[in-house]
Amino acid sequence: MWARLQSRAPLVVALNSPIKNQWAVAISEVFEMLMAESMKDLTQTGGRHIVCHMVKFPVSQLDRTFSALVDPTRRAILARLEREPGLSVTEIARPLPIKLPAVMKHLDVLSDAGLISRIKSGRTVSVELVAAPMEEAMAWLSRYQRFWSASLDRLANFVEGEDE
Repeated sequence: MWARLQSRAPLVVALNSPIKNQWAVAISEVFEMLMAESMKDLTQTGGRHIVCHMVKFPVSQLDRTFSALVDPTRRAILARLEREPGLSVTEIARPLPIKLPAVMKHLDVLSDAGLISRIKSGRTVSVELVAAPMEEAMAWLSRYQRFWSASLDRLANFVEGEDE
């Protein structure tokens, strides 16, 4: 613990007088006590230990599709694959303003969502667009289209009524 205090407060280490050393020892003891108390508060309450694990809940295909489509870079990749099917990873990355490892992470998200498939031929990995998850998303959206269509129709009637 003292080593951590020394690394955070080099001024305390440089002090050589007996009175200043006593202060440094007192500060380190208080620091150790505070750290011990704070760790105790985090790990147990009322004699019971608190254990919180990150839980990865199962995610539906529709959730993965919409999560993948949120990012504009991933949407740009999908639009490009629609125009130019079978591009290699380096060809996909070339016009983007991000580095290749970031593109690879975006491709991983798209692949996990089932929106793309990768085909390896030798050292080249080609990427193809897969339409099925987007068709499922469009079917889901079309069920709710009547709600926003009615609202847009009312808005258009309101605006056209003001023009006259």
